Amino acid sequence: MSTRFEILRCLADGSFHSGPEIGAALGISRAAVHKGIHGLRASGLVVHRVPGRGYRLDSPVDLLSKERILTQLGKGADDLGDRLHVVAEIESTSGFLLALPARERHGAVCIAEAQSRGRGRRGRSWQATPYRNILMSMAWRLDSGPAAITGISLAAGVAVVRALQEWGVEGVGLKWPNDIVWDGRKLAGLLLDVQGEAAGPSNVVLGLGLNVQIAEAEADAIDQPWVDLYSIAGGTADRNGLVVRLLRHLQSMFTEFSRDGLGPFRDPWQELHCYAGRAVRILQPDRVTEGRVQGIDDRGALLVVDPRGHTHTFHSGEISLRAGT
Repeated sequence: MSTRFEILRCLADGSFHSGPEIGAALGISRAAVHKGIHGLRASGLVVHRVPGRGYRLDSPVDLLSKERILTQLGKGADDLGDRLHVVAEIESTSGFLLALPARERHGAVCIAEAQSRGRGRRGRSWQATPYRNILMSMAWRLDSGPAAITGISLAAGVAVVRALQEWGVEGVGLKWPNDIVWDGRKLAGLLLDVQGEAAGPSNVVLGLGLNVQIAEAEADAIDQPWVDLYSIAGGTADRNGLVVRLLRHLQSMFTEFSRDGLGPFRDPWQELHCYAGRAVRILQPDRVTEGRVQGIDDRGALLVVDPRGHTHTFHSGEISLRAGT
């Protein structure tokens, strides 16, 4: 664990702590404390310094805790145990799980306070203020080949919305294929990595980035309308409690999908789709298709009816609302 993170643990309560106090607690020099504070500021956290009082965060940070997550999971913790990895800093939570030996991967979860190479869709970087958001991935092994699990990210979207609703967040919806939105703005995104032979089992790693609290530095780098739970709820959130709900719903989704496929999630997904029945443009590298959203098929492809009544099936692309709709 880095010195910077250890300093953050000292400051997490939001109270003032002097440089000498932090140095003594961690067994480091005042210069090392100063360097660590600089690193926290560079990561997007606001750290105030008042002469004679010391350092203080602009607001408390509820750091992620493996022990608290497992305790709140209760009996569900028995199925997770050592496969839950809670880390301070990492390149990618999904990359971490993909690098695990196959025998250790099924059901494993990695949650990070900060990612240096978090990925979004289409090769974009995922922007998230360190220590304030939820960056997690879950691995699962399914007996079906990759072609049979194309709708699993849609099922996962339903699971995430259900977790947020249980948490008390109202008005959350879905945008095909992998976005969770609120009031038309992106709240969370999903990314799927699939490994497997066409006729054999598949190893899936599902990545989730959920905006809990985004700082100005990261906000400036986001190239689409977005929102975070801090803005929606007007305050900080217990990230550990929210992670517990996400884990429960995602584990349940994987179990049900393994048995029944997309079927049980298809109607709930369509009820949550913010673009249901709306006139849209589907943007693809080589063309733009206009039409009205009809729904999804049994494999999760988007169905759009054009003005001539022809139905088009899309497995990829970006949805954009048409003007005036």
